[in-house]
Amino acid sequence: MKIGGLDLGRGVYLAPMAGYTDKTFRRICKRMGCDAVVTEMVSAKALSYNNENTWKYLDADPEEEPVFVQLFGSEPEILASQAERIQDRFAGIDVNMGCPAPKVFRNHEGSALLAEPDKIYRIVKAMSEAVRVPVTVKIRKGIREDNLAVEAALAAQEGGASAVCVHGRTAAQMYSGHADWDVIRQVKEALSIPVIGNGDIRCGQDAARMRRETGCDGVMVGRAARGNPWIFREIRAVLAGEPMPEAPSWEDIRGTVLEHGRMICAEKGEYTGMREMRAHMGFYIRGFRGSSRLRGATQQLSSYRELEELMNAFSPEETIKD
Repeated sequence: MKIGGLDLGRGVYLAPMAGYTDKTFRRICKRMGCDAVVTEMVSAKALSYNNENTWKYLDADPEEEPVFVQLFGSEPEILASQAERIQDRFAGIDVNMGCPAPKVFRNHEGSALLAEPDKIYRIVKAMSEAVRVPVTVKIRKGIREDNLAVEAALAAQEGGASAVCVHGRTAAQMYSGHADWDVIRQVKEALSIPVIGNGDIRCGQDAARMRRETGCDGVMVGRAARGNPWIFREIRAVLAGEPMPEAPSWEDIRGTVLEHGRMICAEKGEYTGMREMRAHMGFYIRGFRGSSRLRGATQQLSSYRELEELMNAFSPEETIKD
């Protein structure tokens, strides 16, 4: 898969997820075979105000490359100026036009833009003319029961987008129910630029089936990667027609958790790092026989030593998934 001049391999992406896809987790997913990563969603307006906390989301590591930064907003001039300002840090600029969060929607940002194809066009045109790197757009099927994806995607393409990612759920669905892969197919048939499919990819076979059923050029994995970065290794093998890799052993999981902990502490300090690690731990140990016993302890983590003790607390009988 290629976007502009970027060679993205088989086009397997890690989706942007607030609170999860920081620099540390993106690096882990890259090591597992992810082709491209996207930062957590960043407010263009906050960047324009030089908000110190917002600038922290722009931190990336060479190991992650290629990295796309995801901006959100509704004002073409601000989005374009901030994209131009930060373009040298990233391989591309992604624009969020699918976030269903009520706070974002009320500000006429994220998925609210799906109802305004003219504004989508103006935003993408302003940004694509302001930067040298590819501009991509992430959308949803629609807002409620409607299907706005094709019109929104065409507006993005006309504005100069280099690719469009389609999540097959409406904003009203949030992350519930089933993703409609047929809408991904509809967008792919309507566009001449690459289309990335997103929604309900939980294993390598799902990724291959989405490619077959929709014709999409790439796939994006979000929630299924939490606690399971090995999904990228599996997807790459399936798409390449190679033997399915063995499921990670408990020692694989334990080693990755501890490496994750060391990396996040180095990046953010032990106090902040361990508190953010709590969000990941429930997913890493989910499904193991002893996980219910230790779930509460994961929410009390405050030091790397406690993380080691937690991971050593599993007995051999408990390191088997139910």
